[in-house]
Amino acid sequence: MNKYTDSNYQQVIQDQNQEILYKFSENKNLENLEVTKFIEKTSTIDLLKISNSIRNKNNPGIITYSRKVFINLINLCKDSCSYCTYKKEPTDINSVMLKPSQVLSIAEAGKKLRCTEALIVTGERPELKYREAKEWLNKLNYKTLVELIADISESILQKTGLLPHTNAGSLTKKEMSMLKSTNVSLGMMLENSSESLLNVGGPHEKAPSKNPKVRIKSLISAGELKIPVTTGLLIGIGESLFDVIDSLLLINELNEKYGHIQEVIIQNFAPKDGTGMENYIPPTNDYFLKCIAIARILLKNINLQVPPNLSPKIYAGYIDAGINDWGGISPLTPDYVNPEYPWPTIKDITKVTKMKGFTLRARLPIYPQFINNCVKYGNFVPNSLKKFIEDLIDNSGLVKEEYAK
Repeated sequence: MNKYTDSNYQQVIQDQNQEILYKFSENKNLENLEVTKFIEKTSTIDLLKISNSIRNKNNPGIITYSRKVFINLINLCKDSCSYCTYKKEPTDINSVMLKPSQVLSIAEAGKKLRCTEALIVTGERPELKYREAKEWLNKLNYKTLVELIADISESILQKTGLLPHTNAGSLTKKEMSMLKSTNVSLGMMLENSSESLLNVGGPHEKAPSKNPKVRIKSLISAGELKIPVTTGLLIGIGESLFDVIDSLLLINELNEKYGHIQEVIIQNFAPKDGTGMENYIPPTNDYFLKCIAIARILLKNINLQVPPNLSPKIYAGYIDAGINDWGGISPLTPDYVNPEYPWPTIKDITKVTKMKGFTLRARLPIYPQFINNCVKYGNFVPNSLKKFIEDLIDNSGLVKEEYAK
């Protein structure tokens, strides 16, 4: 029998393909083509009923977010994605190469605003392309960007208690091991498993680091090192529904093996002026909702996030699609990757979440289920990080409510 049993879900079972619904619920092996066909013949409303029911069973009553500071360490990048405005050239007035003292000042300001996450973001291996990036590192007495991030993370931890979460692209296993003792989790978007996006004219034509093989290798390395990882998909950049499902099945397969995918972001493409894709049409709301819903259905217990700032007028509807998290929101710093789309205030997010019948709770950049030893997969928290985590959480593993207010 199916284990998701509320009345809405039972109605959907009566109306839809019983066999595939049974496979969904019982974690049976699924083939991409049968999932694709199921979605194509199932109405969006019915998909949302299923995904909403699964979320309500696994995460009843609570939607989370991470209160953070966004540390834009260096925004030079060796890759060039057709939709990106984050990457800057050294001559650009908005190019950034921070000093460690500047990073620490941002973290200290975040501490005063009761942030718990220090999100460290960089371009992809800028020192391999730009002389200026090499010189910046040399002046700071570092050979590689990851060496600098490791020391900065240690400084943030010891001096502010904020928990570092680094998103520096596709790191090697050795590089990840350098960050494990200071970063409670790492981030790297898969974006999509389809290599067709690397083709001439595709969004990743000039971004070899976005090759799915490169990204998958990094995800596997993180799993082998027992590092909690946030990954995700970018929807609407030329992929097919089949590609979306293939990507989700891949993520789920990796998580089944290593248990380390703590969160998947489903992010809608938003065209930006001055990019190669500025005239591309963004995904329709119906298509995007279907992608969120099937992510919730396929990914089972993995936390599911959609950034609210990219859909400021309609993000409340994503709760109906089965998400249980809003991602990182900062009361101090902008979203440097999407500066055109400011974050809603925490007050507004709280109001919208409550309107949908849920309570908003702050979490750390490591989810509660990864804080204690996992029976199946082992320990994801190094001893060096345990005290910093325990000082911030209550018995549920979420941020103490008196701290988050």
